Amino acid sequence: MKTLTKTTLLFISLFLVSCIKSKEGSDTDKRYQPHEYVELKHPEWSKNATIYEVNVRQFTPEGTFKAFESHLPRIKAIGIDIIWLMPINPIGVEKRKGTLGSYYSVKDYYGINPEFGTKEDFKHLVDKIHSMGMHVIIDWVANHSSWDNQLAKDHPDWYTKTEEGHFQPTPWYDWDDVIDFDYEKPGIRKYMTEALVYWVKDFDIDGYRCDTAGFIPTDFWDNARAEMDAVKPVFMLAEWESRDLHKKAFDMTYSWTLFDKMTAVTRDKKSIGGLVEYMAHDVSTFPRDGYRMVFTDNHDMNSWNGNMVANFGDGLKASMVLCGTVNGMPLVYGGQEAGLDRSLKFFDKDQIDWSKMPYEELYTKLFELKHRNRALWNGNEGGVMVRIFNDKQEQVISFSRAKEKDKIISIINYSDKPATVKLNAEHQKGNYTEWFSGAPITLKGDDTLQLKPWQYMVLVK
Repeated sequence: MKTLTKTTLLFISLFLVSCIKSKEGSDTDKRYQPHEYVELKHPEWSKNATIYEVNVRQFTPEGTFKAFESHLPRIKAIGIDIIWLMPINPIGVEKRKGTLGSYYSVKDYYGINPEFGTKEDFKHLVDKIHSMGMHVIIDWVANHSSWDNQLAKDHPDWYTKTEEGHFQPTPWYDWDDVIDFDYEKPGIRKYMTEALVYWVKDFDIDGYRCDTAGFIPTDFWDNARAEMDAVKPVFMLAEWESRDLHKKAFDMTYSWTLFDKMTAVTRDKKSIGGLVEYMAHDVSTFPRDGYRMVFTDNHDMNSWNGNMVANFGDGLKASMVLCGTVNGMPLVYGGQEAGLDRSLKFFDKDQIDWSKMPYEELYTKLFELKHRNRALWNGNEGGVMVRIFNDKQEQVISFSRAKEKDKIISIINYSDKPATVKLNAEHQKGNYTEWFSGAPITLKGDDTLQLKPWQYMVLVK
């Protein structure tokens, strides 16, 4: 064998050093590349979806799955894509509140509340919803059970205890009709995950809305999502407002903050400064591909914090339009389209009045635009909110959103006073159609508009 010359050895050394430096440079480049925070994959059908919450008990005189089915064509016509059913499981009797009890006091995670019908009735409802091109998620209460859930007898170690060793509601809360699970115990994690998979696999539901999701360790949800996705791609909504849940577990979380910032203006007569701050934080701090559920009512708000009319007053329609055009998925709580102007009872029968539909047309128009215009789609599929500055910042919210060739401009006088407002719309110049009136509008860049109290305009391209 020939001995390598010094020149050859030097060449090899230089080559190896170059390779090492090249790899180091490559690794360095990777360290500084941006990464999408959301790692989960949303179901394809959710990209421009809207959502509708159903309180089965109060929806019809019968309060059953079968009776609710008759409303599906009307709900579909509004432009709803996801039907969210409040908990369908049997309700505990021990320490029950009211006559019928709380849906969120679950006696059997594998059972159906006999109030609503049978498992066959539920399966028929799911199939009917799917046949109409909609999807269905059910409310899931993983944080606590009823006192008389069989798990309390069979696995008392799966629950947290007081200092005296007794069952307890979720610590610091007065939810005395339920007892708190302990997710430090692997047993309850396995049981609850298998129950979640059961309804997806055996009844073909499309996912869950998860009650008090933030009270439960995120790693539980991460794993549960993976096990459900192995059956079919699911859609997960968390009753929580937190970045960490979006990474691997939940497609969407609540935007309680937007609700609070809107009612601070409409109900509490504060400035729109907090609302503007919300928009700024949404753009700069929230994961782009995380969905936010935005709303002017839901079952918690309606039953415990006043109804939509009390909370929004004359600004209700403007708030609905805002929710329909900001970043997020708009929610309709069943009854809103009918002008629900009272708080429904939570533990007793209290039927919704469907005799009038004052907001049905507005929702239908908003959701038609959401489906058609990509600027309003969800997460990365939609457009970023870009502020359009104006000379009435204490009254008027104005912003644009664009995606590919689609564009919308939302202009809302979010106040109870008229406004003559000048827009600094240099970058939005062009021809538009006002969505609700159909009127053509041309923006020249320094346009002045006359807006009545709570008046809104949505310009579409």
